[in-house]
Amino acid sequence: MQVGFAIGRIIVGLFYLFTGVSGLLNLNMLAGYAASKGVPAPMLAVIVSHLLLLLAAVCIFTGWKPVIGVAALVIFYLPVTFMMHNFWAVPDPMAKMTDTIMFMKNMALMGSSLMFLRVSDWRWSARGAGAPPI
Repeated sequence: MQVGFAIGRIIVGLFYLFTGVSGLLNLNMLAGYAASKGVPAPMLAVIVSHLLLLLAAVCIFTGWKPVIGVAALVIFYLPVTFMMHNFWAVPDPMAKMTDTIMFMKNMALMGSSLMFLRVSDWRWSARGAGAPPI
């Protein structure tokens, strides 16, 4: 089980690392999209949201302070999901379908990140074997 958990942590950590870096490399495009969705201070919102993803990536990938990583993900997902993927307010059927899928995906990812709070054995991590529960 520990090997599977370690591999899963690496995959999830790399996902958030890639997403965070990609967002910071595409600031103007993402800030424009955020502005079109009515996000206040869109450039700042994009920067902060992707820094949260990078923090989460480090915490999950390394196993260092996983509660902080989960908190970063929840702080990221709540506003992003409800502001950027508000499918209930989208008149175009294709755009509505895309936003519905993205909304549900984000909710599932947020839910799965909360499950990390139940993990007490982060063996093979920066916390080290035998570290106290999170």
